[in-house]
Amino acid sequence: MINKALSKAGIFLLNLLSLLPLFILYRLADAFYVLIFYVFGYRRKVVKENLVNAFPEKSPAEIKAIEKRFYKFLASLFIEVIKMKSISKKELNKRVVFKNVDLVEAYLKNKESVIFCSAHFGNYEWVCMAIGLAFSGEHYPIYKPLSSDAFDNWFLDMRSRFGNHMVSMRQTLRAIQASKNEATMFTFGSDQAPSKDDSTYWTTFLNQESAIQLGVEKIAKKTNRPVFYLKINTIKRGYYEVDCVPICLNPTETAEFEITEMHTRFLEDMIKEAPAYWLWSHRRWKYKPESKISKTLKEDQNMIDAMA
Repeated sequence: MINKALSKAGIFLLNLLSLLPLFILYRLADAFYVLIFYVFGYRRKVVKENLVNAFPEKSPAEIKAIEKRFYKFLASLFIEVIKMKSISKKELNKRVVFKNVDLVEAYLKNKESVIFCSAHFGNYEWVCMAIGLAFSGEHYPIYKPLSSDAFDNWFLDMRSRFGNHMVSMRQTLRAIQASKNEATMFTFGSDQAPSKDDSTYWTTFLNQESAIQLGVEKIAKKTNRPVFYLKINTIKRGYYEVDCVPICLNPTETAEFEITEMHTRFLEDMIKEAPAYWLWSHRRWKYKPESKISKTLKEDQNMIDAMA
């Protein structure tokens, strides 16, 4: 009961904060940065370890500079997520601009579906929210439910404001099957650490042995949906440009694990180009490889085999 009351109180406060204009919220973000970096040291050990392992060629001074830029961005990201509760369509469209929309629309207008690859890079929340406004097809973002029902429902409400159909990870295949006759966009986060039960592929990513989820490749090859990567460029604070980059237009013609390598290398290049904007506080490398043989879940494979 106490936790539930605290959750409700926290959500009420966040909703009130969301009503403030962004220029005031950014002042709060500046203060929040001082707290999480200098006072509380939020996950600084995790962030530093991730950065050092990812960029062994960089000096301690360079690592420290990236670390500080990351925390400044993280503070702004937190504020921008809160603003999702009240941001208008006009404001969101001004702050998130898509490039190469016509490449995607060519498929959607032909009643064909596409797959978007994304990552915890830049303001991925605003970008995912804005897809529902920028494209003609139905948008199905895949998400991982939070442990708190109250905050999970709060996020779902915000993320669904502009037409997105949120799909929990475990319901992905069923949602694809149910919408197979529609022109859809399914957006996958390609950088999450898989659980030990997920279908995975081991490769080197940012100089470390990394498990990569195989969902994007398996679905793309079975349904022959073209794969686009959403390359998020941070123009300035609160303004983002998203380039819809085609990385695989004919999935059925690719070799095994080729698509997985494509989106992994694409993300790696994005991070190297602008390292401060990836979510370094995430425990991405918490599992070590027992073997490099991919694992396939029977239930997932059966669902994929049943797709048209």
